[in-house]
Amino acid sequence: MKISIAAGLVMLLSSAAAADFPRFPVRRCSDDAVVAGTVCLDKYEATVWRVSDPTTTNVSLVRRIRLGTARRDDLEAGGAIQLGTDVSYEPCARDGQNCTDDIYAVSLPGEIPSARISWFQAQEACANAGKRLPTNAEWQVGVNGTPDPGPDNGTTDCNSETGEASLTGARTSCVSARGAFDMVGNLAEWVADWVPLSTNCPGWGGFSDDAMCLAGASETATGPGALVRGGSFVFSFGSTTAGPFSINGTILPGGSTSSIGFRCAR
Repeated sequence: MKISIAAGLVMLLSSAAAADFPRFPVRRCSDDAVVAGTVCLDKYEATVWRVSDPTTTNVSLVRRIRLGTARRDDLEAGGAIQLGTDVSYEPCARDGQNCTDDIYAVSLPGEIPSARISWFQAQEACANAGKRLPTNAEWQVGVNGTPDPGPDNGTTDCNSETGEASLTGARTSCVSARGAFDMVGNLAEWVADWVPLSTNCPGWGGFSDDAMCLAGASETATGPGALVRGGSFVFSFGSTTAGPFSINGTILPGGSTSSIGFRCAR
C-alpha cells in the first residue's frame, strides 16, 4: 500500500513537472492582432479615437475596443472621432496628462494611421484600450520576415518613399512572418524603451543599410530618447533606409512628427 501511494505521488509530481516544462508561448489573439512570441501584437498601425461618455453611454463600445472586436461602424455609431490625421489630441496633452478615458488605440485595416502623437499620448491610447506599447524586443519579434525595401513600387511594397502614409494593410507585400502589416515604412513606430538621447546615426555598417541612430549620447539634453522603429514613408532617418532593423533614439518622448505613429501589444 505504501509503495503504491509513493509510486502514485512520484507519477503525479512527474506529470506536473512535465506539464510545467518546457513552457511554450502558445496563445490565441483577437482578430486585430497576431501572436509575436509571448504577446499579442496589433496587426495594424494604430488609429486613435476620442470616445465620448466612455464610462456611461459608450461603455459597451469601450468593451469592444478592449476585446479587439470594434470596427469603424461601431466607432462611428458611438460618435467616436478619429484623431491624428487632421484633428488634435487635445485636451490629451503631449505629456500624457488628461488622457485617461479619452483616447483609444484601435487596430483596423484600410485606415489612415494616426500620427503627430507623442510617446506619452501613444502610451495612454494603448492603456485606455487595455494594451501597452510593445518593448523593442517584442517589436523585433513581430517585424521579423517583413521584406527589407528596395525601390518602392508604390502599390504592394513597404511604403518607404512616397512622402505620405498609406492605408493600413494596403501594401499587401509589407507583412511580417507573423502577419503584422506596415512594420517597415509607412509610419515609424514608438516602442516602450527609452535610451540616452542620441545625436548621431552611424548606421549598421555591413550588417544592414537600415537606419541606426544610437550613438553620441547627448550631454545637454533635457530628456531621454524614446526608441522609434521601422522607418517611415520619408526615406527613414538621415541618408539610410527604412527596414526591419531601423532604430532611432534621437527623439524626445514628448516630441511628435507626421511620420511617427505606433501600434500596441497586450
